[in-house]
Amino acid sequence: MNRVEIINGPNLNLLGTREPEIYGNQSFEDYLVGLKMRFTGVEIGYSQSNVEGEIVNLLQAAAQAEGCVGIVLNAAAYTHTSIAIADAIKAIHIPVVLVHVSNVYAREVERKTDLLVSSARGLICGLGLNGYELAVRALLC
Repeated sequence: MNRVEIINGPNLNLLGTREPEIYGNQSFEDYLVGLKMRFTGVEIGYSQSNVEGEIVNLLQAAAQAEGCVGIVLNAAAYTHTSIAIADAIKAIHIPVVLVHVSNVYAREVERKTDLLVSSARGLICGLGLNGYELAVRALLC
């Protein structure tokens, strides 16, 4: 069975309660239940970390996992600061699709810098949690 790994970065454990006017009212765990129901023929793994080095470790582990065809990564604020995560994406052999719940390009100027996008297969942003479903679909094509 194919596997897609979802990795969320800092503060995404607070989805549903953090700035609901930007990120919505649904927790990621609740969203994930429905996502898994829509992709019954695919194993979807999920991890979240607030720590940059742990995200690097999660990327490397997912790339080595048997059957893993790709990674959906929402690196959150690390998108704008982490050369280490960018290097990890470049170093692994499976595709990575980046997701942002909000449209980072319509927000503060510091969010317009993306250190990861040039290393990824693609980017989906501004479509709320639905961006995760689109990213999984893109990886399965």
